[in-house]
Amino acid sequence: MSNLELEKKLWGKSFNYICGLDEVGRGCIAGPVYSGAVILKENFDDPDNLFKKINDSKKIAPKQREILSEYIKKISHTSSIGSASSEEIDNVGIVKAVKLSMTRAILNLEIKPDFLLIDSISIEETEIPQKNIIKGDQISKSISAASIIAKVSRDKYMIENISKEYPNYLFEKNKGYGTKEHMELIEKYGITKYHRKTFEPIKSNYEFKN
Repeated sequence: MSNLELEKKLWGKSFNYICGLDEVGRGCIAGPVYSGAVILKENFDDPDNLFKKINDSKKIAPKQREILSEYIKKISHTSSIGSASSEEIDNVGIVKAVKLSMTRAILNLEIKPDFLLIDSISIEETEIPQKNIIKGDQISKSISAASIIAKVSRDKYMIENISKEYPNYLFEKNKGYGTKEHMELIEKYGITKYHRKTFEPIKSNYEFKN
């Protein structure tokens, strides 16, 4: 379960705006990669005892994630989302695309962070002091919070946008992950403009048809 130990140490060193960063959608075969950025307040109210439930988004049920996403926004100085499209992923590679989405999330914040806590990656494109943490979404509350708002935002985009444009692919269900059912639908209908052409097995087996 993630906690605030890292944040407390940094607050004690006079870093006031500590930003957690995490991405979702890295392992998908379709759709964008999203990154969340969250600067938690040092002090906040928690009447419904929700704070302890903030954890790695993959371990939280969808409905609970939505509740926590709204709560996170209330207990943050600022929070934001950044993304990189499937086309950008194909053009620059997934690692650079993740960094691009994180950089955009930082730029979308209303307050400039003075320290970054990042899940499993470093961002060389910024001068802001930072620490990358393996499995950071299981360690830092700020990173966990970022993973939750990113997951909720990306799922909403897949459901309300891409799924409606391409209803045959059940993106509202698979969210762009390469499930067995998703692969069977690709076999039947071909790939869309949202599928990542540089990702296997798409790269070797399918042509763009839609």
